[in-house]
Amino acid sequence: MPSPSSNTARHHCPRLMRGALVSLLLASSVVGADAESYSLESCRKLALQNNKELMVRRQQQEKAAYQKKEAFAAYLPAIDFAGGYLYNQKELSIFDSDQLLPVKSFNLQTQGYEFNLVKNPYTGEPIKSPSGQYVPEQVALIPKESMTYDIHNVFFGAVTLTQPIYMGGKIVAMNKITGYAAEIADKLYASEAQNVIYAVDGAYWTVVSLKAKHKLAKSYVSLLDTLRHDVDLMVRQGVATRSDLLSVDVRLNQANVDLTKVENGLSLSRMALAQVCGLPVDSQMEVEDEDNLEINPREEIARSYDMETVYASRPDLDALALAAKVAEQQAKVELSAMLPNIALIGGYSFSNPNMFDGFKKRFDGAFSVGVMVKIPIFHWGGNYYKYKAARSNAVVSQLQLANAREMVDLQVSQAAFKAQEAIKTYNMTTTNLEKAQDNLRTATLGFHEGVVTSTDVMTAQTAWLQANSEKIDAAIDVQLCDVYLSKVLGRLKY
Repeated sequence: MPSPSSNTARHHCPRLMRGALVSLLLASSVVGADAESYSLESCRKLALQNNKELMVRRQQQEKAAYQKKEAFAAYLPAIDFAGGYLYNQKELSIFDSDQLLPVKSFNLQTQGYEFNLVKNPYTGEPIKSPSGQYVPEQVALIPKESMTYDIHNVFFGAVTLTQPIYMGGKIVAMNKITGYAAEIADKLYASEAQNVIYAVDGAYWTVVSLKAKHKLAKSYVSLLDTLRHDVDLMVRQGVATRSDLLSVDVRLNQANVDLTKVENGLSLSRMALAQVCGLPVDSQMEVEDEDNLEINPREEIARSYDMETVYASRPDLDALALAAKVAEQQAKVELSAMLPNIALIGGYSFSNPNMFDGFKKRFDGAFSVGVMVKIPIFHWGGNYYKYKAARSNAVVSQLQLANAREMVDLQVSQAAFKAQEAIKTYNMTTTNLEKAQDNLRTATLGFHEGVVTSTDVMTAQTAWLQANSEKIDAAIDVQLCDVYLSKVLGRLKY
């Protein structure tokens, strides 16, 4: 039955609706004077430019490129120079004193040279000294000074050239390793870039979600504020009790507390987005989708995928596959330690003083060319065990790749399932919101007619608030699940 309060409630119905409408308009139109609006794409670009981990990855790419060039240089001849100076305290003397050398004369009878010896004039036999040596008749004097060399200051140097001919396959293997390492650096950069984009999307849609909930909270406060005004008038007219007003006050105070929490969370989410984008955390970042949360989710999510295509699209799997190839080449490097090494060597060495044409205190030198061969013979199995360890490491790399592929299979299945469930949840929350809006409209009209209490209206408002909040969460979940699915499928572009 209509009550006397119905006229009062009907009189204040336009105020209730106007209050909610004004709140929604204000929430959507107020933008900070010093804030800058960013699109999702611009946030992604900022993050890719400023992310420190990506900067590290870029440096690793450069490092891998330099290492690849370094490995190629091993094919080419190495040219080195070494030189020095040496001071010697003493001179170098071949004799300790003057030397006397016997001389020979030509004998016509024997047609040969013979020593000139002192002979006994009576017997004609050569005379020996007390030491038992024959006494020469003539000697040549070699002064000690003539065989003494000044080596106080010695300058020396050498230019050498080494050209590898066969190193047991080590150089070829190292070039392949550095080539794979350069590709790994590229793949890891791509994988990290996808992680950054996923993090940016999460922070971006969190801001959108909290901004939508902030508007929703303000609208809810406005509804409760209008309801409190109406109940207050009804209390004054004696058609409502003080308890009804206190119930509305309690609910309104709680709504204001929730609004404050949402405002704080929105501020923190903006800081988090700024940090991910590489901007100062106090940047007032507004995002373009703050006032446009309505989405059109895809109706169909594939239940199965060509996993070989997925494997080929995942940069992290490519990096693991390349790492397995690196392990194979590393085993070849260890094998080269058991094979012969052959190199061509050449050089030009010089010194001052030099002995090439007598002892002369000037610079002079000479070229030399040769071949060096090193053949390992016996090392107590050390090289062999090192090779076997490298082979085991290669097997481990293959097993890790296989395990990673299995985990990707699980990731894809879970991501597709979550994306499907997110769409279903979003569709259900849309239906629930329509019902909650109808319920709120009916409760409001019943309150104006006096057949519904303020408690029933607050219950309907709470249900409307919850339905709106669930739809916001579902919409954000659809966006994030879609991005995550693209990421695990290797389709997330950057």
